[in-house]
Amino acid sequence: MRLIFFLLFTLVATEASGQSVSDSTRISLGYPVYSQYIQNGLVINPAYAGSRGALSAFLSYRMQWMGISGSPVFQSVSLHTPMKNDKVALGLLAQFMQFGFTRSTSVYANYAYRIKLGTGKLSFGLKAGMDMSNTVYPNNDVDRFLTSPNDPVFTNDKPWILPNVGAGVYYFSDRIFAGLSVPAFLSYRRSATGKLVPYHSFSEYDILLTGGGLITFSDFVKFKPSVLINYSFHDTKKVNQLDLNGNLILGDLIWIGASWRTSEQVAVGILQVQINPQLMFGFSYDNPMGRMSSYSKGSSEFILRYEFGYKVSAGNPRYF
Repeated sequence: MRLIFFLLFTLVATEASGQSVSDSTRISLGYPVYSQYIQNGLVINPAYAGSRGALSAFLSYRMQWMGISGSPVFQSVSLHTPMKNDKVALGLLAQFMQFGFTRSTSVYANYAYRIKLGTGKLSFGLKAGMDMSNTVYPNNDVDRFLTSPNDPVFTNDKPWILPNVGAGVYYFSDRIFAGLSVPAFLSYRRSATGKLVPYHSFSEYDILLTGGGLITFSDFVKFKPSVLINYSFHDTKKVNQLDLNGNLILGDLIWIGASWRTSEQVAVGILQVQINPQLMFGFSYDNPMGRMSSYSKGSSEFILRYEFGYKVSAGNPRYF
């Protein structure tokens, strides 16, 4: 069962990751998929740093493809805040991924510079850090053949430490938001000697596009539609991910949302509760409608956000 899962995950990750693998020498960790990124835009765009108007701490825990042994688990923690000079904001994002026999960690520092533009703010962001990954196959009766010298694809690998940088731009006001980011400028290729060599190519870029707005029906009922597009310039140039989202906001306390992820054919249900002016809890469930429906019971994600200070309050809620 573990082997079946590993092969299935490799196939899907190759098709749905941020940077698809075109040859056996190219190394890519891909980007984890979250369903509640709207509440923590730092996971997709460094220019989001400081946009909450206060020191914002965010935790998430995602169980991907439940019901499959060894299925992926994603965890993230982030902190970001505007500085005394309100034009500058800083952030820190760490992501931890466990899937099959692989353990990966990503740590990135984020910097954003903001200027006023019309009724909103335009933010330019940079991030720098590293992705670290290690794969170790267990040596037991079930999986022993995976480490066979005759099958080099499944040999144990040395830990990867892959520095990288990314950038983004983000505009937000009280009514609309839009963002564009390049999560990684560098790609990696394995040399003939087995070393990982960084290189830069515009044709390897992935671009993440986000946008949305707020429709106010009354003081109690609001609606927030949004979209996310992950477009890859690599090889055939295609959309790796397209999310169509809608959130119904009741009394600025309860968010009831739904999403359709076309790339995976997944329907997502979201419930988020603003417990008090600073603390928000959220839960989402991804129901597979496509090929994964025969293998998985879906995916679950839990989030927790806490805003320090009182710039963000029930009387001054932030929707973006």
